[in-house]
Amino acid sequence: MGGADAGAGGFYDAALHKRETLMGKSGPSALIKNFRVFRIALFACIGGVLYGYNQGMFSGILAMPAFERHMGEYVTDSTKKGWLTAILELGAWIGTLLSGFMAEVLSRKYSVLVASAVFMLGVVVQATAVTGVGHDAILAGRFITGMGVGSLAMIIPIYNSEVAPPEVRGALVATQQLAICFGIMISFWIDYGTNFIGGTSPETQSDAAWLTPICLQLAPAVILFIGMIFMPFSPRWLVHHGREEEARQVLSSLRGLSPDHELVELEFLEIKAQSLFEKRSVAELFPNLREQTAWNIFKLQFVSIKKLFQTRAMFKRVIVATVTMFFQQWSGINAVLYYAPSIFKQLGLDDTSTSLLATGVVGIVMFIATIPAVLWIDRVGRKPVLTVGAIGMATCHIIIAVIVAKNIDQWESHKAAGWAAVCMVWLFVVHFGYSWGPCAWIIVAEIWPLSTRPYGVALGASSNWMNNFIVGQVTPDMLEGITYGTYILFGLLTYMGAAFVWFVVPETKRLTLEEMDLIFGSEGTAAADFERMEEINNEIGLTRILRGESSNTTGTPYETLPEKGNASEHSDPIRAV
Repeated sequence: MGGADAGAGGFYDAALHKRETLMGKSGPSALIKNFRVFRIALFACIGGVLYGYNQGMFSGILAMPAFERHMGEYVTDSTKKGWLTAILELGAWIGTLLSGFMAEVLSRKYSVLVASAVFMLGVVVQATAVTGVGHDAILAGRFITGMGVGSLAMIIPIYNSEVAPPEVRGALVATQQLAICFGIMISFWIDYGTNFIGGTSPETQSDAAWLTPICLQLAPAVILFIGMIFMPFSPRWLVHHGREEEARQVLSSLRGLSPDHELVELEFLEIKAQSLFEKRSVAELFPNLREQTAWNIFKLQFVSIKKLFQTRAMFKRVIVATVTMFFQQWSGINAVLYYAPSIFKQLGLDDTSTSLLATGVVGIVMFIATIPAVLWIDRVGRKPVLTVGAIGMATCHIIIAVIVAKNIDQWESHKAAGWAAVCMVWLFVVHFGYSWGPCAWIIVAEIWPLSTRPYGVALGASSNWMNNFIVGQVTPDMLEGITYGTYILFGLLTYMGAAFVWFVVPETKRLTLEEMDLIFGSEGTAAADFERMEEINNEIGLTRILRGESSNTTGTPYETLPEKGNASEHSDPIRAV
């Protein structure tokens, strides 16, 4: 791209080094330093607990005789069983598509409240299945519940990334996956315990065995709804909607610094500069949509999504987000989570209680394996973790396929082989837990500019949910029809995922959004944008601060930062770690 681009790259390196000096190290020490933000993110991630609990809970319920009494062929027929399971993902896909508009109009905070209410409604509808409505109530309830968790899965990573300082942003976004894993883990063990209510035989097992896990979802949903009322708004959303003084106060509170502290002022002006830039760009490109009315924002979401496909640089972001989520789902993780008891029965664990116990171990190992990602993802980076994780998962699939192919009709006489396959399932979940679970969502949340972030994340998340739906729908038929071929298919696709990450996905660790523009190739088309941004930076005083021309409260000068260069390098409202 020539010398100019090389110079720009050197500028970015210098700016990144300066920020790292100011921010300090990433990792556990940074989490302790920013515990206030971490606490808020943990609370917001109750939405992840809701989703994870719903995933894991239903896999155990499908194996309960009392549930089969109410569902009939929707449990015994593999295709209908797939529909009963996967309709949650279909609802989540629709919820995700609606959430981009909702997050912009209502705010991230209020959108979480709406999504929580929808989730609770879906749980109530599912509980009515015990009255004799049967599979219709489960289908309708899971669809409504899916709309809630789909919205939460999109909005909460945005909220986390927008309240977090850059040195811990990746770890905070990763807490979303940790929350999902925690929800999965407790749901498996709750299923294991409630399975014994009334006994485990089809004749004696009580309806409470499956109704209790369903209704327990209401508890964290109510906590999330009530608690989120007291959480702060995203400072980025506040600035973008003209509530600047409130945004400054929120930043001050989140960072634990006074409102006039130099770092609070710098971050506030960066946010404001990017917001003004986006507004003026919209006014120039789409003058009829310049007013921030609900109807204009609704129309703008379609314009923004269309914009993602119109330039090579933005289309590359689309490819990275959607294909990463494709490979995450076709790794087979949700095939395991949705149908773990059925899979373990196929591997020789015929007893329902034993298969539920083995499923409980899945939840524990996934939760434990996700913790290192939360603590060290900002040091190690995304690409190596994703690549190693994909190779590990794919290898486990191939080993399982070989074991099943050799022993599928003789598990009784080859129990050791069955347990070896079960151990490979557990190891597969470990590889997913530290890699594709958190890292895929981190990439989707951090690669988009402010104006297109809700719609870009929605596009990536919609890829996740649609592929999730397909995997959930076809897995029962695949396990019944091609048996060990299911694992071969997942294994080959996951090897392809490793190659995709290594050769296509750029490393995004500790990069600003402007540096991402550089690596995605959009800087060559941004001459007019740079000029507009420089004008805004001068207008609001950001350039003056970056040159060290204003005093500051701590005496730390900014003279070491570049004087001009590309002004947009300091306009980043959300530094992507």
